[in-house]
Amino acid sequence: MPRHTDREYAAHLQQIREMLLEMAGRVEKMIADSVRALVEQDVDLAKRTIACDKLVNQSELDTDELCTVVLAKWQPMGRDLRLVTFALKTVTDLERMGDLAVNICERAIDLSSYPQLAPGEDIPKMSAIAQAMVRDAIDAFIHRDSDSARRIIGQDDELDILYTKVFRDVLDAMAGDKTRVARGIHVQSVAKWLERLGDHATNIAEQVIYMVEGTDIRHTSQAEEPKAAVG
Repeated sequence: MPRHTDREYAAHLQQIREMLLEMAGRVEKMIADSVRALVEQDVDLAKRTIACDKLVNQSELDTDELCTVVLAKWQPMGRDLRLVTFALKTVTDLERMGDLAVNICERAIDLSSYPQLAPGEDIPKMSAIAQAMVRDAIDAFIHRDSDSARRIIGQDDELDILYTKVFRDVLDAMAGDKTRVARGIHVQSVAKWLERLGDHATNIAEQVIYMVEGTDIRHTSQAEEPKAAVG
């Protein structure tokens, strides 16, 4: 099939890329602001961050609609088809990441009535890793860098280790002081949501590899990766 030269088609593909970048940037900021609202007990920031979720939701709908138009009107193939497939899957992960940031904000509001939270370094560290994974996954998308995407997948182990540490630390604290149980449950929930953010960033990295190489590595180790598709 001849390569598409239609300007409208090319413009639509570029618009899909730009919409993904804007959505990812907003989600990354929501993650950062949600944890800052938690640590600083900033209820106003938590509420502003929750309000941003409407924009993320609308971005998902708009991107889905544009991808559908491209599929129906031009029936892309090869790399262009993988780009559209990447967009359709990635906006779902980004939207769910926005929901997780909202969950953290809701816990920040709940915890604002308790004494100042002292989460140590682990919760902010988990947040920083999750933000970096999102940012690096999108950078890998921009540069079509599947090697970087593979490195991002490896970073998810760091979040898993930190989550386990937070869970145990909070459990020990609750066992030693029953008055900290309610607050501890909230903190454990936040840690779990940060760990899930890493899972969604990993999904995006896996989709980058598919987009670039045509290789679907989901549910496989790197040693088991299938050969890349042609096209």
